[in-house]
Amino acid sequence: MRGLTLTVALLLAGSAGACAPNPIVARDPVPAPEPGLSYVCDSQPLILNAVRTNCVPVEREPRVVLRAKG
Repeated sequence: MRGLTLTVALLLAGSAGACAPNPIVARDPVPAPEPGLSYVCDSQPLILNAVRTNCVPVEREPRVVLRAKG
């Protein structure tokens, strides 16, 4: 009897999850920054293990590729 109850409970849980109206999709809540944008941050410790962080967006310097023949 216990095995039957467990089986029925698992089937009902599976069928309820399969028909969810809003399926859960894992997404990053903060989008990635643009390729030319980076952040400069500084942190200051406060009392009771707290930390205050200040981040400022800055433009990245373009990448330089040096090529030499030889």
